[in-house]
Amino acid sequence: MSTGSYYERIDEHRYKATSHAGGAWDPDEQHFSPLGGLVVHAVDRYTAARPDNGLVLSRISFDILGRLALDECEIQVATVRPGRTIELVEAVVVIAGRPVVRARAWLLATGDTGAVAGGDAAPLTPPGELAPWPMAAVWPGGYIASLDVRPVAPPRPGRTTAWVSTGLDLVAGEPAGALASYVALVDTANGIAVRESPADWMFPNVDLTVHLHRQPEGRWTGLDTTVTFGPTGQGVTSTVLHDVNGPVGHAQQMLTVRPQ
Repeated sequence: MSTGSYYERIDEHRYKATSHAGGAWDPDEQHFSPLGGLVVHAVDRYTAARPDNGLVLSRISFDILGRLALDECEIQVATVRPGRTIELVEAVVVIAGRPVVRARAWLLATGDTGAVAGGDAAPLTPPGELAPWPMAAVWPGGYIASLDVRPVAPPRPGRTTAWVSTGLDLVAGEPAGALASYVALVDTANGIAVRESPADWMFPNVDLTVHLHRQPEGRWTGLDTTVTFGPTGQGVTSTVLHDVNGPVGHAQQMLTVRPQ
């Protein structure tokens, strides 16, 4: 098993998770964050195999359908709605013969809209000016242990802004695109701003949706995160996404909240 990646390739569509992908709720499950990045990597490979149409991934939504065993997974990608300026593709992750994740991604045409660009929040304090935070003191699992987490301010219950990065490859021996590497860290948002101790309460997310108004750059994923728990067992994790140049979009996660 590789010591420097979250996954190892088996063949064109199959991957083996390493211990670094181990989950925070159960070490025998995959943390969804690197798996989300792997799905984007598979979509990138699928689109790269065709003539370049100038489209970029601008939204991806993941529905988590079942247990993400720390095991071999297969990812199949297909076009749902083809188009010259707008395209919808779908990726399905299968583990042990069962679909466990279904993702849909909108790819949109690019163009020069710099003259009307605006509406961004202020950039975050750069990660190089911040001290690391031992997130592994709050959460177990190989994935959390692999991270470099740097809060902009001390984490508070339900409210934290932090940079996240990793020194590991997404897939051993092959380069991953900037977006796949970025998305591979986004699902961390639900763990940086915990409202209640995970020893007392469970609040896993059942989905993740990422909207982008700009393609991210660099090795750091910035998460400006707010976690809300409702009174009847549901919660929402909402995040403004940043790279080192400023905001790039938003992420939302639906939580199922229950006592341990």
